Amino acid sequence: MTERAKTTKEVTRDYFDSLMLEMRLIDSEVPDTGTELYGKKFQTPIMTAALSHLGTFHPDMPNGMVQYAESARISGAVHWIGMGSDEEFEAVTATGAQTIRIIKPYADEEKIYRMIHCAERCGALAVGMDIDHMFDLKGNPDVCRDEKMSVKSLGDLRKYVESTELPFIIKGVLSVRDAVKCMEIGAGGIVVSNHGGRLNGTLPPLCVLPEIVKAVGGQFPVFVDCGICSGMDAYKALALGASAVSVGGHLIPYLKKGGGEAAAVRIREMTEELKGAMAYTGVRNMHEFDPSVLRRIG
Repeated sequence: MTERAKTTKEVTRDYFDSLMLEMRLIDSEVPDTGTELYGKKFQTPIMTAALSHLGTFHPDMPNGMVQYAESARISGAVHWIGMGSDEEFEAVTATGAQTIRIIKPYADEEKIYRMIHCAERCGALAVGMDIDHMFDLKGNPDVCRDEKMSVKSLGDLRKYVESTELPFIIKGVLSVRDAVKCMEIGAGGIVVSNHGGRLNGTLPPLCVLPEIVKAVGGQFPVFVDCGICSGMDAYKALALGASAVSVGGHLIPYLKKGGGEAAAVRIREMTEELKGAMAYTGVRNMHEFDPSVLRRIG
């Protein structure tokens, strides 16, 4: 019998689990997980991810997007939000959560600029675009929630970057090539992501992360999402050069069980797991991560 090929999601999980840590205890200190992003200070580098339509996908969570934002505010984390109306975005930012808005590559250009301006008006921390929704899996312009997407050129992305004073983040980067292009147009950051394994056969983000970090040379923050569900996962991404990491699907059961408070507890637990790993490897703060502590086994 032919063995089933692993999905991208499974390969991503396996890659996380293959990375093991040395212990470096001598001269170690109690770590500080505080981080700064776009001029704001946060208690943790573990952020929420750019989820969308929680109330639609989970009818038992009609106020899910607002509760999700509350979890970030309570835990002192950066909040991200994906597809949704301007009214929903206004409700999310009204919680006080420092929020990054990721906009789909809509065919309707006016809508894109309107959503950028809404982000500015609501005091968003940053704004950006989800480029891995330009295509469907057959290579045609995507249709998402009955809304048409379109293929965006580097020139299009440059116009979005230049249209706002907010940092403009490109989400869905999974190659040095694209990372360098984002740097060339003045992007304010990138998210290294395979969109949760949207296309089977794509690399685990951590596999290409060190090359991307080296290529962009600290010109902007490099974020990572996909498959992170523990403080140890976060540690491994940070050790390989990520500026911060996002957690999304892992938090949904907590949101469903106890709303924003419960999800905030989980973010804090993950931050404590991260702090423990930092202590055992001699990492005192967010500036001292060292990739040489990691060894790939198997």
